[in-house]
Amino acid sequence: MDASGKRVYTLKKVLEGKVTKSAHPARFSPDDKWSKHRVLLRKRFGRLPSAKVDSDSRP
Repeated sequence: MDASGKRVYTLKKVLEGKVTKSAHPARFSPDDKWSKHRVLLRKRFGRLPSAKVDSDSRP
C-alpha cells in the first residue's frame, strides 16, 4: 500500500525500501507436519506420480 492507502502492483521484491508481500500463499512449507500422511495415502491408493501407467506400454 502506498501513503494514500491504495494498492501498488509491482514485480519488484523491494519497493521504496519496504519488502513487498506476495498475494498468494506458498505452495510448499518446510514445516508441513501432514506431508508424511498424504504420501502414505497416495502410495496406498496408487496415486503417486511415479505409479502412473504409461499408455505406450499397454498391449
